[in-house]
Amino acid sequence: MLLIWNRPGFTEGLPEKDRNALFGEVDAIMKELTESGELVDGQALADPSQTQTVRLAGGHPEIVDGPFMESKEQFAGYLTVDCDSPQRAAEIAARWPDVRFGGAMEVRPVMEQAGTEM
Repeated sequence: MLLIWNRPGFTEGLPEKDRNALFGEVDAIMKELTESGELVDGQALADPSQTQTVRLAGGHPEIVDGPFMESKEQFAGYLTVDCDSPQRAAEIAARWPDVRFGGAMEVRPVMEQAGTEM
């Protein structure tokens, strides 16, 4: 799984030409992954203002608005890919345009139901 991390609102701060180019790159990568059969799933996530987080507080689960952790990045979306190797997944992540704008792509294997990867 490729986890997309970026700065909140960074695309809104880009000139329209750059924003369109970035989205065009994403579209091209998604098309390539679809055609190669490597794309399993992928979604962007809603704005963090629509998020709720559950944490233990005073021994009981507490629901609070937002992720509001001490972080300059937000979890913005994900891609699930079926690749021949972890290196191929990292190659795809390295091409993701958000990385050039200060974001990050976390590459993490998805556990099988048996959980033997742990």
